[in-house]
Amino acid sequence: MSVDPYHAVQQEIQASLQAASQLHSSFLRIRSMARPESEELMWARNELKATLATLEADLEDLEESVKIVESTDARMFGLDETEVSKRRRYVGHVRKEIENMRVSVNSTNATSGPSQSRYANSSAQEGNPSTPLGEDHQAAWAQEEQQMMIREQDQTIDSIAGTLTTIAQQAGLMGQEINEHNELLTDLEGNVDASDTKLNDAMRRMRKFLRDSEERGSNWCIIILMIILMILLLVVILV
Repeated sequence: MSVDPYHAVQQEIQASLQAASQLHSSFLRIRSMARPESEELMWARNELKATLATLEADLEDLEESVKIVESTDARMFGLDETEVSKRRRYVGHVRKEIENMRVSVNSTNATSGPSQSRYANSSAQEGNPSTPLGEDHQAAWAQEEQQMMIREQDQTIDSIAGTLTTIAQQAGLMGQEINEHNELLTDLEGNVDASDTKLNDAMRRMRKFLRDSEERGSNWCIIILMIILMILLLVVILV
């Protein structure tokens, strides 16, 4: 059985994603308090960008492993279609998280003050699964995952329905062919019966002919013997 590298890469990505979420929260907090040109803010931004770049590279490796499983027989890795779909959704989820953090980093709307602090706290809560907003985000992602599973189930049901329709059509064609063969067999049976009747008539006529031939042969033999006997008697009398 081939080796499945998915779980090893997934563990690395999960650790990197947690680190990136912490750096993102720290970046938002620093941005809400520091000046745009401060070294601390620039360091936090560069550190988060580097972490996101590494995370995206690992995600590409994970996505490649999923593509390998999809392009080959998933049973070679001991997987089924449900597991493959789950991995594909996880890759999409991580990629969406990366894009959201990258948009936040590249945003030029950062301003200092209470309003920006409220934005930073709100964004930090989105990156932290322990906050209510983070829970809402997780719930939304779970709902989206459930909807994807429902769509995939609908597609599977449609595929099965199409297969059953094809099988029903093939069964109908087979039934028509069987009926045609039955008709041919019925005709053949009638022809065989007619041939058998004709053959029996011919055999009966042949036996009658042979019997008549035997009777005519016996009569001729008797006549010939009587003639020979009369000749012999005449010869004896004359001598």
